[in-house]
Amino acid sequence: MNDASTLERLRRIGLAPTLAQHVLNQPASGAGSALMRVTEVHREGLTLHDGIAECAARQLPALRSQLAAAEDALAVGDWVLARRNGLAEWWAHARLPPLNQLARRQPEGRDGFARSVIVSNVDTALLVMGLDGDYNPRRLERYLALVRMAGVSAVVVLSKRDLCPQADARLREVQARLPAGVAALAVDALGGDPAAALAPWLLAGQTLVLLGSSGAGKSTLTNALAQGAGQDTGANRAGDNRGRHTTTARSLHLTPQGACIIDTPGLRSLRLEGSAEALEAAYDDIARLAPQCRFRDCRHEAEPGCAVRAGVSDERLRHHAKLLREVQRDSLTALDRKAQVQQWKVRQREVRVRMNAKRG
Repeated sequence: MNDASTLERLRRIGLAPTLAQHVLNQPASGAGSALMRVTEVHREGLTLHDGIAECAARQLPALRSQLAAAEDALAVGDWVLARRNGLAEWWAHARLPPLNQLARRQPEGRDGFARSVIVSNVDTALLVMGLDGDYNPRRLERYLALVRMAGVSAVVVLSKRDLCPQADARLREVQARLPAGVAALAVDALGGDPAAALAPWLLAGQTLVLLGSSGAGKSTLTNALAQGAGQDTGANRAGDNRGRHTTTARSLHLTPQGACIIDTPGLRSLRLEGSAEALEAAYDDIARLAPQCRFRDCRHEAEPGCAVRAGVSDERLRHHAKLLREVQRDSLTALDRKAQVQQWKVRQREVRVRMNAKRG
């Protein structure tokens, strides 16, 4: 499984050198197995790619249970070890530790949230936002925080350039809001050449994921980049210009340049998954300026001598504070939530006592 020709074949579908070295260092773990990449995840099965062709497979219940115990699951982009059984059926029995994961939190139960993995092992996230009714810079900032918290590079792609007379002005507006090192470009996936515009990120062996709301043009862009991916596309609703969720599952496709593209459905909600420290690292412009504030415990609100307020827009600061409160709230344990509720009740009783005393 780990001979040079096999690894070279797998590099064509995105096998990173770090993961390849992991395979070479653990030959016993793959005895009788084949290393494959997950290209689709279904309710009851998987689609795997061995660098030559795809095949249907399933994951062993033991693997599913092991991942679920860690609030994890197989996702498109993962690398797994699979073997055939006596009926020539492929079964995935182990997963290589992912280099990174994009995940979000989804409501579970009455008050809690569960971790939901979107994709694994990606080099670049293309954050797709339409220049039609989908245009929403504040929502884009949430997507940007998601990928940067996971340590993934981001490129903003403004789609449907042909439909927006103000495309250049909106591109400049977005560029002005982005932190240093994040590129933004506007493309026409139907009549233009998005592959040429995205050439620096479509290098052989690279894996890109397309993220954005429904109707942003992700599947149209996938078809243009993969030249025959065959992703279904459809027009937005006439009433509010919102997408219809034509794409219903994540899938990995190969491009002529040798890169891998993962198309994803539009996310109905995007609650960040990660720690407050990871969010602060994602807002590196704020983190860089914070040590220059006059007060060490500056909250960047109304304190004098705040270097952050002097160098960062009020809107970006407000959005950062909102996301920080959200991440901190989601990281509370059940006991923490119970203690917080009790604290609120005590404060409410104190307020009622004071009000009653004033009324005599």
